[in-house]
Formats: sequence, C-alpha cells, structure tokens
Amino acid sequence: MTMAGSIARGRGGTLDRATREFYQAALGVIKGSGLPFMVGGAYAFNYYTGVERHTKDFDIFVREEDCQRALDIFARAGYRTELTHPHWLGKAYCGDDAYMDIIFNSGNGVAKVDDEWFARAHACEILGIPVKLIPAEEMIWSKGFIMERERFDGADVAHLIHAWAHKMDWRHLLERYGANWRVLYCHLVLFGYDYPGERDKIPAWLMRELSGRLLAEVRTPPVDERLCQGTLVSREQFLPDVEQWGYSDAREAEGFMSAEDIQHWTDAITGAHG
Repeated sequence: MTMAGSIARGRGGTLDRATREFYQAALGVIKGSGLPFMVGGAYAFNYYTGVERHTKDFDIFVREEDCQRALDIFARAGYRTELTHPHWLGKAYCGDDAYMDIIFNSGNGVAKVDDEWFARAHACEILGIPVKLIPAEEMIWSKGFIMERERFDGADVAHLIHAWAHKMDWRHLLERYGANWRVLYCHLVLFGYDYPGERDKIPAWLMRELSGRLLAEVRTPPVDERLCQGTLVSREQFLPDVEQWGYSDAREAEGFMSAEDIQHWTDAITGAHG
C-alpha cells in the first residue's frame, strides 16, 4: 500500500491542495538535488500500518552531516528555512502553516540517523514521486521513547508491530535499543495487553530474552547512582528530578545531548504547548 496518487479521506482529514502541492514541489527539489534522504512521519506510518492521517508537516530524514546542505537546497528554492533544534531538527516552510521537517536524530538524541537507516530503507511512491521510507524498526526505535504528557506514541508502536511483525527484523530492533531495552520491553508487554489474541506476533525468544534480563536485574542490587533516564522518554515530566532533586540527566550523562542542547530543547516546551 502507498499514499501515491489521490489522498483518501481519513480520521486526520484530507490534505488540502496547497499543502499537497508544496509537499510535491519540495520532494521534487530535494530528490532532484541528489542528496540522500528518506521519508518518515505519517506517510511512512501509513505504508507500514494502513493507518492514515494528514498533518501540516512532512518528515524527511537525512544524515546529520547533510542537514545543513538540505536546508541550503530548500533555501535556494525559495523556502524559508531554519535549524530549529541543532541537535536533531531543521525546517523548510511554505507560508506560515505547512513545512518540511528535516530530521537527523530524535529529540532525546538517542536515535541518530546513520548508514543502516539507508541500507534498510523501503522503496515506495509518495505523491507520485519514488522515494525511500525509513525502516519500520527505526520508526519503532524513535517512537518508542515518546511518552510525553501531551503525546504518547505507544499506539503507533503497537500498530507497527501489529501490521509488520512478520517482516520485522527483531534482532536488529533489539540491538537498536541496546542498553535501553526496558523501553522496548514495556512496549512489547503492552502489545500483548492491547491484542491478547495476537501476542504471539512477538517472537517467544525475544520475550524470554527480555524477561531473563529483567529477572537478572531483580537478583542484582541496583547501582548506587543518582541517574534519571526518565528524561529520555519525556523532556518535561522529569525536570523536577534533574533541576530540584539532584539526579543526573541521562541525556547528558550518557552522551546523547550537550547541556546547551538540553537547555534549548527545554526552552521550547512552552512553544510546543502553545
């Protein structure tokens, strides 16, 4: 399935003509430049799950070293551009409403776009233009950490597993989460709750592996450190821990973000709520 050609009506509404034409033109610009990129966001999500929704932003993914080049390409084409958040995101605007997100990492700094994203990308046609889509595994990797008060992507993760489990490279996904395997585990446990009759879509070896890790941790005393990893799943809800209660912020302590990037990302919370 693709979202090529006409856009059907979904719960997210329909894509208005001006926005559609902007997406097509901007896609043509970046594709014509020869710069490697992938499409993510709602279009990739629809391809993998069949769940359709339309937003005022269109996500493209590039390597970090290519972000500024992508912004320059869009600027030369007449779009207003900005490096919105230097640690993961830039934007190219058409007017005041529609824009392209140029993404090279995740907001928490964990899911950096690397060569494996491109090696595992899926060929597709979006709005009549042949493109590559970000891999489903990387989509689950990045979405799995989004657990804000105003936004929780757990349903997206569940729908990706529900639709794509039979094609999923589960070992690769496990490797992507690495030391953050508990985040993946919580989504897999929740999937079995969401779909009790289909929990066998998740390989038994994977649940045994992660359950074994959890049991091993239970038998081992916790490390004596004041570290809060909650900031990796919510940039706002664990601020009291790091600002008032003396916990170290895992984003900085584990090398995902600099103190400057964390402050910039924190300062943007008010705008996100507005």
